[in-house]
Amino acid sequence: MAKPPSNRKKAISAASSDSTLPDDQDLEENPTLATINVTAVEVPELTEEEQRDRLHLERRVERAVFEAGKALMELRDRRLYRSTHSTFEEYCKDRFGFQRRHPYRLIEASAVFDNLMKMCPNGTQTESESGDGEMCPIGTQILPTSERQVRPITKLEPEQQWEVWQRAVQEADGKVPSAKVVGDVVQRIMERTKVPNTYQISEVCQILAKENPELRGKGGCWGIVNHVGEFSCTVRTWDGEYAVGLQHLKSFNYLPPECQQMKSLSDRLARIYSDSLEETVKSLLQSLGKVNRPYLTAVEDKLLNLLELEYERR
Repeated sequence: MAKPPSNRKKAISAASSDSTLPDDQDLEENPTLATINVTAVEVPELTEEEQRDRLHLERRVERAVFEAGKALMELRDRRLYRSTHSTFEEYCKDRFGFQRRHPYRLIEASAVFDNLMKMCPNGTQTESESGDGEMCPIGTQILPTSERQVRPITKLEPEQQWEVWQRAVQEADGKVPSAKVVGDVVQRIMERTKVPNTYQISEVCQILAKENPELRGKGGCWGIVNHVGEFSCTVRTWDGEYAVGLQHLKSFNYLPPECQQMKSLSDRLARIYSDSLEETVKSLLQSLGKVNRPYLTAVEDKLLNLLELEYERR
């Protein structure tokens, strides 16, 4: 008796009439023949209000780390930590988990951010008009988003910061540049405008803080040069060592014996100083660290002797 016709064979036969539809056997042997239907979904464009909201929120993200720097600056300058901590560094470590240099880097970065905002050529808005103090209209300027991106330019003057940042943005194809890209641009500009460093080891210099946030409170302090680099010197002051750009130094032009006297005084101050000192003692050391002569008066020397005796016993 003849077998009834197979439904499968009919299905294959029907499918075979359309060369674009492979049968099951073809799919098993060559999966690439499978046809996938994709349904297009139309994505609506942002409205003008949504576009403004997006740009405003993006700017808030960019500013976040730099707002932290401003807050830290105010905490430090107003000494709002004094009820619980004797020093700003100890406060930042206990409260935020920051290591010694990190809060100062955030403060420096916030100053750079403000400079870039103020120097935007399209920055015609006033603080009251923009609502949040932005001098650059939203969306017209690529701005940094992290402290590391601006670290290479914190020692530069505001005009140089602007020049370096714009070049770095160009090299990053109009996007936020990495710290390496920014550092490379700085290095090329330094090589182009290279000024010989004429300072010498053991020379006594005065620090000119100008608008360098890292040197805040150090203006007028004298220091001993103990390292000479291409574009900066490491200077030892009454409370530590600082890398200072050549534009922030001024030599006292002391004679060699006078430099030796100041080095001895620097050693005496360094043996006494620590972060845990009482504020009164720190103030006295700071005043000695700003004398603009190569010697101490009789009264100053007696006060320093008393401090040395007191802290030697501890």
